[in-house]
Amino acid sequence: MGDRKYFGTDGIRGRANTYPMTAEVALRVGLAAGKLFMSGDDRRHLVVIGKDTRLSGYTIEPALVAGFASVGMDVLTFGPLPTPGVAMMTRSMRADLGVMISASHNDYADNGIKLFGPDGYKLSDETELKIEGMMDAGLEEGLAGSSALGRVKRIDDAQARYIEIAKAAFPRHLSLQGLRIAIDCANGAGYKVAPTTLYELGAEVCSVGVTPNGTNINAECGSTHPQTLSAAVKQYRADIGIALDGDADRLIICDENGKVVDGDQIMALIGLDWARRGLLQGGGVVATVMSNLGLERALKAEGLTLERTKVGDRYVMERMREGGFNLGGEQSGHLILHDHATTGDGLMAALQVLAVMVETGKPMSELARQFDPVPQLLKNVRYSAGKPLEDATVIAAIAAGEARLNGAGRLLVRPSGTEKLIRVMAEGDDAALVKSVVADVAGAVQAAG
Repeated sequence: MGDRKYFGTDGIRGRANTYPMTAEVALRVGLAAGKLFMSGDDRRHLVVIGKDTRLSGYTIEPALVAGFASVGMDVLTFGPLPTPGVAMMTRSMRADLGVMISASHNDYADNGIKLFGPDGYKLSDETELKIEGMMDAGLEEGLAGSSALGRVKRIDDAQARYIEIAKAAFPRHLSLQGLRIAIDCANGAGYKVAPTTLYELGAEVCSVGVTPNGTNINAECGSTHPQTLSAAVKQYRADIGIALDGDADRLIICDENGKVVDGDQIMALIGLDWARRGLLQGGGVVATVMSNLGLERALKAEGLTLERTKVGDRYVMERMREGGFNLGGEQSGHLILHDHATTGDGLMAALQVLAVMVETGKPMSELARQFDPVPQLLKNVRYSAGKPLEDATVIAAIAAGEARLNGAGRLLVRPSGTEKLIRVMAEGDDAALVKSVVADVAGAVQAAG
């Protein structure tokens, strides 16, 4: 993949107003990506830009706009809109490129830039590397002539368009009438569109995390702090709780007792429902190596497969497109419904869960337990130097651990993509054995590093 200077696993990320998350780098992204996507014919080229509610969006957005307009691209800005909404609008408005300014579930001090191609999918690694190569070229190269500069317009109906697309994903013969729904929008990009969608479908909506001020995004709220949603469910006596993250591409659910339901159970719920209704494609579900063995067994019992990928929703999406799957996701609540969206979409996923609830008439607590999760333990081990995973004693410890689990569990040892950590995860039916295997492998890694 080459050495990446700006782009990480999910676009460019960093502390706002410090390198690489500065206005200057954003300007270079606009110039480089603009040049790359101006495909050489003489029609007008268009880029659409959405953002979440972070204060730093006010510095990143104008810098991107200046870069794109300087190379002759027209720009439409949406203001706050969920990441999946920006991906959708890129395709629906026939734009050459879509940009989302967000650091997802991180706190307000971080920000990020994600790019989508004209098909609404995240750009490939190759395209990102091409953009990187062009970002360090001279800023004055390849600029448009003074009469060929791009024009810029703020579009106010993007939110309304996204709401209509979301509503269309809910089965037409059903309604949310009679349901009381607590929703926590993390003071993020979904703060307007998510409650409005649920209200227009008939629900009584109790909203929290809908007063963004630039610095309170994901602060003690949203999918990373489910305690807030859990408290809201109890306070409003809601039938279900829905929590989104800062850019509304992931989802966590609480049942009517305030108990948290993770992404694995939600995938099982939607996957098994779709399979029964003949809607599931690809013969199974795509998840990552972190998803619980219980999910795999529940699908297998119904003759369905669980395909696993590396951690990261882009790898899930790639596998879904290769294998013709229409459902995939991560335990963290990143759920991809390929019939409706080209990237994770928390609101769309929540609507599928609500559809099952309405259709079956069952309370969420009954639907939430699609399978018994097997004991799963994750330990992060810091190391200072070298490559512990290539150490002979570590390799031996991993082999011994796998032999002890003997097909009745899984052992996964992988380096973190962002810091000097080795993640050791094991799961199996015997909790004591799982704990002992993790302790042995973690000990070996610690001794080696």
